Amino acid sequence: MFERIALIGLGLIGSSLAHAVKRERLAETIAGYDASDAVRKRAAELELAAIAPTAADVVKGADLVILCSPVGSYKDIAAAIAPHLAPGAIVSDVGSVKSAVLRDVSPFVPQGVHFLPAHPIAGTEQSGPDAGFSSLFDHRWCIITPPPGADEGAVAKLKQFWERCGSQVEVMEAGHHDLVLAMTSHVPHLIAYNIVGTAHDLEKVAETEVIKFSAGGFRDFTRIAASDPTMWRDVFLNNRDAVLEVLGRFNEDLSLLQRAVATAMARCCSTCSRGPAPSGARSSISARIRRLRTLGVTKSKKTISKAETVARAGWAAIPGLHPWWSARWIRCPPCR
Repeated sequence: MFERIALIGLGLIGSSLAHAVKRERLAETIAGYDASDAVRKRAAELELAAIAPTAADVVKGADLVILCSPVGSYKDIAAAIAPHLAPGAIVSDVGSVKSAVLRDVSPFVPQGVHFLPAHPIAGTEQSGPDAGFSSLFDHRWCIITPPPGADEGAVAKLKQFWERCGSQVEVMEAGHHDLVLAMTSHVPHLIAYNIVGTAHDLEKVAETEVIKFSAGGFRDFTRIAASDPTMWRDVFLNNRDAVLEVLGRFNEDLSLLQRAVATAMARCCSTCSRGPAPSGARSSISARIRRLRTLGVTKSKKTISKAETVARAGWAAIPGLHPWWSARWIRCPPCR
């Protein structure tokens, strides 16, 4: 499919790509580079790729270049490799943020080279070249966010590449991607980091006791919080606006729950038997629907049902809670 694929960054995603490319025989040659001497040495021992000494060297003659390093490093990498990119080559990435990537990399891409950002939504809490495995992308989504005017043939070829790696592929506008991922990935990671940090700081509970008595939910938080901090720092900073927007709206709902618990007056429609919920509950649900649409949960501006909107947002299906919500897919907020 490609003559030479260059992978810049040989951590979990880069090493997994090397394994997937080998499994599917997608390239004659796989070349790799990492800024860390130790990672380059280990990648050579694992025979992940032909290891190059610099980013400029690794892209020479490559018809597909994929940036697999933290997104904060993309600008410097783009400046270093730009003079050495082959005409007609495709340059892509695997970052969890797309608008900032377009902003930082596009100015350096030479005429005749196709820059097509992408985001495979796959990963584990592990990192480094030993963490990679060929099936990481199987049955996972990969979102491609081509800039306006991108070459359709190049987009189709990159789409086919990710499909061969095992992914389901969707093409999306970069800003839309960032809003959706802020809600489904970035803010949940921030919450996980904060929960684990709070538990660690509680002086009344020893660290061993936290581990000893933690239930499955808290263990999931610790697993997420074990992800590469450098990568996630760059994600948060480069998707700042969307993350702050979603975090602000999350804080509003959290404050509502805090007040409900503090006053011991919360009534949830799933348990109360006092008839129709008050108008406040209905208006709160409608406000949530409008917020979800604003955040880009829907893929187009067409009107869709409330049921489809909350289903796409990942809310639970709880039909028939009351006659007035009969067959509706809504998890209601606490009644006020």
